Formats: sequence, structure tokens, C-alpha cells
Amino acid sequence: MQMTNFGEWGKRIAARGGIIVFFIMAFEVMIMISPFALFFYSVFNPVFHWLDAYPATRWLTHFFLPHMVLPPTLPLKIIRVSGSVLFIVGCATFLICASQVYLGKLFKWGIASRGIYRFVRHPQYSSLGIWGVGMAILWPRFIVLVTLSIMFMLYYFLAKDEERRMAAQYGDSYREYVRNTGMFFPSIGRNKSNMPVPINPFKPKHIFVLLTVVAVVIGSGFVCRSLTLNSLRLESKENVTLISIMPEDNIKEAAILKTIQNGDVEFLNKHKDYLGYEMPVDYIMQGMIANTGDEHRLYKQHHTVALITDWVLHPFEHLRRSSSAQMARMRNMDPAVARRHHCPLGIINQNMDCDNCEYRRVILVEVDSPSHRHISGKKLLAFNTRRIPVGFVDIDIKSGKIIDRKRVESKTAWNGVPTPAI
Repeated sequence: MQMTNFGEWGKRIAARGGIIVFFIMAFEVMIMISPFALFFYSVFNPVFHWLDAYPATRWLTHFFLPHMVLPPTLPLKIIRVSGSVLFIVGCATFLICASQVYLGKLFKWGIASRGIYRFVRHPQYSSLGIWGVGMAILWPRFIVLVTLSIMFMLYYFLAKDEERRMAAQYGDSYREYVRNTGMFFPSIGRNKSNMPVPINPFKPKHIFVLLTVVAVVIGSGFVCRSLTLNSLRLESKENVTLISIMPEDNIKEAAILKTIQNGDVEFLNKHKDYLGYEMPVDYIMQGMIANTGDEHRLYKQHHTVALITDWVLHPFEHLRRSSSAQMARMRNMDPAVARRHHCPLGIINQNMDCDNCEYRRVILVEVDSPSHRHISGKKLLAFNTRRIPVGFVDIDIKSGKIIDRKRVESKTAWNGVPTPAI
């Protein structure tokens, strides 16, 4: 009997350990903009580098939806908004359910069958699953999807184990509750479930179901990645391909490419291939592409909660809002004044309209392909390529002149951490 209890305890610990792994992977985006980023990556960056070192696992560190690039099409915008909605709904529902459970224990209500539990037997797991899908959209790294699919499976086994124990404790009243209530979602009509029993995950039918869950979750990531890459507008000329962070800048790509090609940029090698990211000069997330200054190392800003709130509640505005405008907004200052004062170009012009800025920054990364052949377009974003920051140029798009150029170190503002390419 003691060995049985120890085995049950071990299974629950193992299951919850797997769920914790998902939470760590999903919370990476929140930790990486906090002062704890360096401590987090001192432990987990070796894991990312190990995955990135092998062709069979390299895809796990990549992203399947835009994170830095403003979604250029309506389907991608809908997916991004749904991520925030699912995140908020999942969190709110979980808190409501948790409050109901703990109040039930406090007042000895017996079986939790009121409120949301009247319609669903495990709304806490359902709400965490909804939250998990939202997080996978908000931080769309493939490894998040993999751990999410594992979490779904573990929730199922934990729910079945809880039902077995509840049936043993409450008897026929709980069995009747099971027969009339959906497991994770409201049932349609009468539920025909019998008495809860332990599930053997090694039976062929259960293995098939589990593999199907994994295939559907991870497969959805590859579908989203294909949709993303096919939605991006990439402009190529010779050995440089340009991608615009803001979709409205697409019309400027050809002229900017011409400026770069004719500008004698010393850190460009005609025998190498480059991917250029076109953006406003004070774009808040450019540190993920290259280390262009401390103001774009978000973990040094000490405004983690405000940045996370902005990221969830303003899916598109947070990408358009500069770091200086973001700080001004939180301190109730005039954003226009703050933006002019902290202009990365050092231009202090009282008449400057920062919302219609005539300057653009292009961060250039060298792309190394295993084939060592010339590649361009979407091929630059393939799983088997490596992107190395080399420098940036600031361009006056009105005059078509380069006003500044600077070489950067070969790492991003997060050093060697794998960051989004899109």
C-alpha cells in the first residue's frame, strides 16, 4: 500500500514537473524584459544553444508567427489579437475557479459543482489550456508549442487521477456529477461517462490520441509559419534582402535598397548575403536584432510590468511606440517632446514630426547558409541558416542619403540568446 501511494505521488510530481517546464518556456518573454533576464539565461541559454546546434532540433528555437514585425495581413492580425484575448480570458477564468475551490474548502461545500463547475468538471485545467494557447501566440517559439502539447496530455491524466480519487471519496454523488458534466468543456446533451478509472497511457488507442494531440498542436505552428513567410513582403537586390517592420514602409524598400547598394557601406561584403530590417530609428525592439544601444536592452529599463501590459493590451501599438515615448507615457510626459529629446540620431528639432519621421534605420545581418550558395527572400529565414548582426545604416528617405552607419558586435542585445527573426 505504501509503495502504491509513493507511486501515485511520483506520478503527480512528474506530471506537474512537465507542466512547470511549459510555464518556464512560455514566461521567457516576460522574464527576458525583466531585470532577472541574465539569471534566467545563465541557466536556460545553454539549453537553447544545444537545441540550436543540431539540424534535428534547431527548429525548436525558431518562431512560427511574427513577433518583431507588425502583422502584415488580416489573418495574422486576427491571430495576434486572439492571443491577447485568450491570455486574458484564461487568466481571469482560472482566478475565478481557484477562488471558488478555495472558498469551497474554507466553507466545506463538498464537491465543487457550483458556478463554472456546474458546466465543466475541470475548468481550471481548461482555463490554463486557454491561457497556454494565448501565450503560445504571444511568444510563438516552437519549443513553447511542444511543451504546450505535453501540458495538454498531462492535464488529461491529472484530471483522470483526480476524478478517480473524488469518486472514491464522494461515491455516487460524484459519479452522477461526472455523468452530467463535461470534462474540459460543457457537454452537449447528457454525458455517458461511467465511473472514472485510471488511464493507461501505453495502450495503443491512448498512444494514438496522445500523438494526435502533439501532431495537431505542433502542426498548427508549421501552418502558421508558412502563412507568416508567405505574407511577408521581401524586396531583394543583388545580395541584400529587405524586410519592413512596419507594413506601410514596404513602398520605400526599393529606394532604400538602392541607397544601401550605392552607399559604399564598408561592413557589407559582396560575396555574402544579408537580411536588412527596415524600421523607425527608435523602434523599441531593435535590440532583438542587434545591439544598437542600451535603450533597446529592455531588461535594463526596469519597467517590466508596464511593458508586459502594453504588449498584451496593445497588440500593434506596442510595436509602433518608441522606447522614449513608452517611458514618457508611463511618466505622464509629452511623448513628442520625449521622443525628440531622445532621438537616436541626435537631432533636436522642435518642428520635427516624429509620427511622420523622414528617417529610417536598416539593421543588417549576415546570413550564413550551409550550402554556401547565394540565397535571398524567404530562404534567408530558413531553419538551417544563421543570422549574424553586422551593422546598421540610418537613411534620410526624403533625400535618399545615408546620414550614419555603424558596425555592431556579432550578437544581439541579449548576447547569444536565440531571438525572433520575424
